[in-house]
Amino acid sequence: MYWVYLLRCEGGTLYAGITVDPARRLRQHRGELPGGARYTAAHPPLGYAALWTAPDRSAASKLEARLKRLSRADKESVAAGAVITGLLPEGCVRAAP
Repeated sequence: MYWVYLLRCEGGTLYAGITVDPARRLRQHRGELPGGARYTAAHPPLGYAALWTAPDRSAASKLEARLKRLSRADKESVAAGAVITGLLPEGCVRAAP
């Protein structure tokens, strides 16, 4: 199973990504383990704003790409629980952060 996430970072920004292990990935982004993104090195994450499960890598990648194309306002709405028609590929489900 794959996970797609929105991280809330310092400065109020949101960062989208995918992983198979959300706990490990958050530790990487926080610099506790090697492998975090350059963006999160400069904008440390505060925690997950939203999480979704995806049945496979393809669906996870599609959702990540769609999230990255959203405006900041739409990302904030999605993080708050709003549903945007056509955002979730088949099989993707919102999970508790």
